[in-house]
Amino acid sequence: MHILEFEKPIAELEGKIEELRHLSDGGDVNIADEVSKLQAKVDKLLRSTYAKLTPWQKTQVARHPERPHTLAYISALVEDFTPLAGDRAFAEDQAIIGGLGRFRGRSVMVIGHEKGHDTESRLKHNFGMAKPEGYRKARRLMEMADHFQVPILTLVDTAGAYPGVDAEARGQAEAIARSIETCLDVRVPLVSVIIGEGGSGGAIALATGNTVLMLEHAIYSVISPEGCASILWRSAENAKDAAEQLRLTAQDLHKLGIIDSVVPEPMGGAHRNTDLMMQTLAMAVDSALRDLAGVEGGILRARRREKFLEMGRAGLS
Repeated sequence: MHILEFEKPIAELEGKIEELRHLSDGGDVNIADEVSKLQAKVDKLLRSTYAKLTPWQKTQVARHPERPHTLAYISALVEDFTPLAGDRAFAEDQAIIGGLGRFRGRSVMVIGHEKGHDTESRLKHNFGMAKPEGYRKARRLMEMADHFQVPILTLVDTAGAYPGVDAEARGQAEAIARSIETCLDVRVPLVSVIIGEGGSGGAIALATGNTVLMLEHAIYSVISPEGCASILWRSAENAKDAAEQLRLTAQDLHKLGIIDSVVPEPMGGAHRNTDLMMQTLAMAVDSALRDLAGVEGGILRARRREKFLEMGRAGLS
């Protein structure tokens, strides 16, 4: 398991537990009792550590290499998933996964960023940083869902849109803007979940939903802490300070009214108990879709537009 800097005391205790479990019970020492005591200490330390994470520490958790990504959520939550590829204009972008499936008996269009889980898959999915064709694919799938009256579920997990010269040459900004426009225009329920990183326009291109959920240790910001630090302090070394100022945690964003609900993660983060995370998110998404079911399409669209206009008004006041 990948250990974060602030988790080292926890990892040391867990290491001792593993050592004890490999020992045979000699009779003088009750191994089971010792393991139980140490496990209680681990649970207590995990609880106290994760109850007071700083914004920078939450950023590290959101980026944890073992954290579940879009394909893992689709595998666990969506039955009969049929991937749909290509933007019908230039190419297929593996940074964004999309397709039709069934969530708890209801047809859904699922669209999300995929970062990959090892070197090969990260390169294949470009670390979740989409190019224009990725956002044009997302737009095509949202329009398809709107045509067939299928609710849309988006899973957001990206450091930002791909900043390469080729992406800019093919109209990156326009593609993102059109994707946001389509999010605001569809007449079906649109539920968005920030499952890891929600970075810049690359994230909001999929996150302009009727209901925006955010995992407890995810982050959502107009720019990465490193990018912000490079602009303000001319050094990425001030990323920790930038994270403090950006108000990028789920708790801050919920208070500000940017997101609608915070989805609790298992103790120690989503990567420590993936099954529990899937169950918890499934309930949250199901509740959100139920709340939007039956609402007339024009009303859904009007509410969604007003929601984001109100954010702008609040920011200017």
